[in-house]
Amino acid sequence: MPEKQLLTDLEQIAALSIERGAENDLFMEKVRQLDPAMVDSWVNQLNEKIAPAIDCTSCGNCCKTLMINVTDKEADRLSIHLNINRSNFDEQYMEKGSNGMMLMNAIPCSFLQDNKCTVYESRFEGCREFPAMHIPGFSKRIFTTLMHYGRCPIIFNVIEEMKGMADV
Repeated sequence: MPEKQLLTDLEQIAALSIERGAENDLFMEKVRQLDPAMVDSWVNQLNEKIAPAIDCTSCGNCCKTLMINVTDKEADRLSIHLNINRSNFDEQYMEKGSNGMMLMNAIPCSFLQDNKCTVYESRFEGCREFPAMHIPGFSKRIFTTLMHYGRCPIIFNVIEEMKGMADV
């Protein structure tokens, strides 16, 4: 059987995300009933196949649409990397959320240029982890992951292949 073609068109992914909302809800419930170790194994296997086949720099949608939480340590590291004192860095790039968490103050990200991160080596942990398909505990993160299903071609394609494995 021929290899399934990966979908990378963001408009099509966004439209299918809306169209498949009820199907994704059923999928989420099914995944929560399965053995978490087995689910993590599926996710890892699919991620290892799908992630390298998708060029994130041709997309950059996460950097264009996500609000990233930032720790003091991360802000310190990036301000040093940019050679900006911390108070100027905060004023230029950060805002405080209502719970005291620091957030990037711009969407798209101020450090995105031509779909590439200009501070890649010093980027924040949330940026390093996304789309988090390599992190154990997928079953516990399924709701959050599905929130990004219409945003990220990696997540979309992993979930679509998993539906076949979970008979959804």
